Amino acid sequence: MAAQAVAALRGNDHPIHSGRSRTVKTESASTLPHTSSDHYRWIQLVLGIACMVAVANIQYSWTLFVPEIQKTYGWSRASIQTAFTIFVVTQTWGTPLVGYLLDRYGPRPVILLGGFAAALAWTVNSYASTLSGFYIGAVIGGVAASCVNACAVNNALKWFPDRRGLAVGLTAAGYGSGTIFTIVPIARMIESSGISSTFFLFGLIQGAIILAAGVFLRAPQPSETRFSSQVVQSRRDYTLGEAMRTPVLWLLMVMFTCTITGGLMAVAQLSLIAQDLGVKDMQVNAYFFTMAALPFALMLDRFMNGISRPLFGWISDNIGREKTMFIAFSIEGLGILALATFGGNPWMFVILTGLVFLAWGEVYSLFGAITGDTFGTKHVGKIYGILFLSKGFAALFVPIGNLIMEATGTWATVLYIVAAMDLVAAFSALFILKPMLERHHAKGDSTRVATSQAGLQMNPRTDPI
Repeated sequence: MAAQAVAALRGNDHPIHSGRSRTVKTESASTLPHTSSDHYRWIQLVLGIACMVAVANIQYSWTLFVPEIQKTYGWSRASIQTAFTIFVVTQTWGTPLVGYLLDRYGPRPVILLGGFAAALAWTVNSYASTLSGFYIGAVIGGVAASCVNACAVNNALKWFPDRRGLAVGLTAAGYGSGTIFTIVPIARMIESSGISSTFFLFGLIQGAIILAAGVFLRAPQPSETRFSSQVVQSRRDYTLGEAMRTPVLWLLMVMFTCTITGGLMAVAQLSLIAQDLGVKDMQVNAYFFTMAALPFALMLDRFMNGISRPLFGWISDNIGREKTMFIAFSIEGLGILALATFGGNPWMFVILTGLVFLAWGEVYSLFGAITGDTFGTKHVGKIYGILFLSKGFAALFVPIGNLIMEATGTWATVLYIVAAMDLVAAFSALFILKPMLERHHAKGDSTRVATSQAGLQMNPRTDPI
């Protein structure tokens, strides 16, 4: 009887892998009936996306304020951009704590905290007249982004194990492209009313949106989810300690750091890079309209950054995370190399920055999805929080990039470095991560079967006669 139970367990689990990744189509994964919860989870996804759109300004609209802050106060670029580094470090290094709170209390109280912090951060910036004032605003903004990002992404991971790449990609798209609606209004208001009024008004708007949507967020019950039939996913929920003892988590952290560095550099420095390349105010004629290269690039980049997340997430749901990583990271690395060479042309600047953001935005969907696939979702808030620390490490390169540029007089060296990091991550995904994950899942399946068999032996059952 025990043997039959173990055999049944094996039939509903992933097989032991022997050098090649396989997927399993189980009844629970592919034939669960569609119920009202299936529609409700899409409502949950939309609420999370709305919160991500609202908080995105704190990171992605910062580049619009930097030149005006420098012009108003006369501070150096590096000292102003330190605020961006503080924001990113606070956001990332606070994520493990936010993940712990998520796993323990659920998403609603955490995201409401994020909404309050989102309003407060830009209110502080609106009154700031010293560097320390902007640094304090950056800390509060980091708390807001950490709470909102972690809540929305973790909710998508838990509600959509069968479409994890797409769901996390759509959620991340809200963060990556949410500012496409606010870039022009913010830029115009900065020009007409100044940075203080702009910070204050948009801070109140983004905080109100998060509070209104966040009050309805909740985590799913086990009966409301179903596993994927296309991607190998762990049926075992790893604890944080168990995950940290696996080499997979540490390799993912290295790859995440390598790939996210270039995008963060572009997000924080795009206005400055355009200025130093001499294309910031050069007009680009798109036949139907004419626009300066920088705002044109910013609008295109927000669109490409946003569409890449669900696009590559959906692709990874069908061909696997590792292959998708190789394709995307290679495109990003080659795009950055081309930008270093041809970025002085306004048309090439617009096109190549769009290509870079297309291939960069997907890191948030791919790494989030692969975390859930690899370690389960019960403790994913804490585990993904540790992985997300990679963004904090990458943020340290932003001011370093400024120093390298000032020392060399060109952005080319900086761009060559981050392009090389992208290509290293691309080849690592295919030739190191893929076989490592096969061994990881095989070991996890063996451990689960052995544990279940031991449990059956300790609690034997007898068949009725």
